[in-house]
Amino acid sequence: MQRSGSAVWSGTLRDGKGTISTESGVLKDNAYGFNTRFGDTPGTNPEELIGAAHAACFSMALSNILGEANVVADRLATKAVVTLEKLEGGFSITKVHLTLDAAVPGLDDARFQELAAKAKAGCPVSKLLKAEITLDARLAD
Repeated sequence: MQRSGSAVWSGTLRDGKGTISTESGVLKDNAYGFNTRFGDTPGTNPEELIGAAHAACFSMALSNILGEANVVADRLATKAVVTLEKLEGGFSITKVHLTLDAAVPGLDDARFQELAAKAKAGCPVSKLLKAEITLDARLAD
């Protein structure tokens, strides 16, 4: 299976502008630029797209792992915060912090933590990223 995304950029780093699109058309010529990445201008940026992809991938991986344990989540709400830092040699994504709020009937917290950690390690996006990936998982009562 292969999926694709594309970007078009024109101009310099600071003054240029670009668009991001996905094969599915969910994103089509969405604007991005220096100020959407490093400032507060509305628009997307690579880090938030990576965050959304990681959150979605992790949630699906956990859903699969829960299914293998014969439990079904009522809700898995995941947020991924991606940290971009300037290091020697340039910018690098150094961390991703996942926050999960879950409702999983019939599952105790110890087992939930074990399965969430397994999903964090096994999610294909987690495997792709070389950054430190951390997780806070909370199970609703």
